[in-house]
Amino acid sequence: MDTPVFSDEYFMKQALKEAEKAAERDEVPVGAVIVSSNMIIARAHNLTETLNDTTAHAEMQAFTAASGYLGGKYLNDCTLYVTLEPCTMCAGAAYWTRIGKIVWGADDEKLGFTLTNKNMLHPRTEIITGVMAQECAVLLREFFRNKR
Repeated sequence: MDTPVFSDEYFMKQALKEAEKAAERDEVPVGAVIVSSNMIIARAHNLTETLNDTTAHAEMQAFTAASGYLGGKYLNDCTLYVTLEPCTMCAGAAYWTRIGKIVWGADDEKLGFTLTNKNMLHPRTEIITGVMAQECAVLLREFFRNKR
């Protein structure tokens, strides 16, 4: 059966493409896209090494781009697709954007926000986890294996 064009898997594949761009730049391969009305309005990947900025995570870059596109700071009607569970910083930023939904691939068992505070997001933010988790995790594992 064919995957519908506007499925969580479709948009996660787009986030994975961003993660691959990060890996090509020797950045931790995390990618993100933000979707509004089935249209990608922001694409981003980690840029912490490139920008020499510890806050330049894929999600933070995507929030900034999406807010610029929409002309406002709130992302109530948007969905963030990200290849790795957001860290505490990114979850905090997601709270302030009031993003409608977050979909992530791989769980972050060391630094994911759900380890410390599962209620960190805005009360109206819906969460979906594990979308293409295997593909997302493999990209990260291969990156770090090559680093060692």
